[in-house]
Amino acid sequence: MSASMKAGSENIVLRSLEQIGNCGLFLLRMLAAVPQSMRFYRETVRQLWFVGAMSLIIIMVCGLFVGMVLGLQLYDVLSIFGGTSATGTVVAIAIYRELGPVVTALLFAGRAGTSVTAEIGLMRATDQIAAMEMMAVDPIAYVAVPRFLAGMIAMPLLSCVFCALGIFGGHLVGVTWLGIDNGTFWSNMTATVEVVKDVINGVVWKSLVFGIVVSLIAVFQGYTTPPTSEGVAYATTRTVVASSIAILALDFVLTAFLM
Repeated sequence: MSASMKAGSENIVLRSLEQIGNCGLFLLRMLAAVPQSMRFYRETVRQLWFVGAMSLIIIMVCGLFVGMVLGLQLYDVLSIFGGTSATGTVVAIAIYRELGPVVTALLFAGRAGTSVTAEIGLMRATDQIAAMEMMAVDPIAYVAVPRFLAGMIAMPLLSCVFCALGIFGGHLVGVTWLGIDNGTFWSNMTATVEVVKDVINGVVWKSLVFGIVVSLIAVFQGYTTPPTSEGVAYATTRTVVASSIAILALDFVLTAFLM
């Protein structure tokens, strides 16, 4: 490796570590501003509608088709071993433990995360944040914290919707199309799926962590973006890339500790 390539790699690592450190400091500033942001609870509710309810369509459609694809693939594989009756069980475990929280988080980052980054970035570019500071309104409490809290609350709820539609899609293909007995499909699933190990650890905790991370990255990138159209565009791209990497890396860590 040449000296220039080595120096370039070191610069990338240092810039990444600097971004992580700044993001951590920004999180501390938001946590300190949470009590003050309670005055702006209507803004939090509005953001919850924006990042949560407005993301329902894509979450529901993707959850349904992911469950249908899982049902088809697993039925084909399990038929080799004569275990097609376990299709519902495997679909539920795969969705609860991995696909539900992970795919929901990736979709959330692509739809809501980029919107939050672009919105805050445009507020920075049009001097709205500077105007708030001049009027003695803390932009962290009014702009950043409501969007962060909304994303943290919305992610577990959206993940539950994704899981419900995914299992319905697996049932639609397995029972209605491929002819698996309805009672067998549900009885095997309910007998095998564990509430704490699969639902709580898989859906609730993973989704909550993913919601915190994606919301933090989206708000941080928008709040610190250069006040130009090019800066907003780059910040939006960084939100998707950083969120996707963080989701997949944290998924491995959480799986190792929770499962």
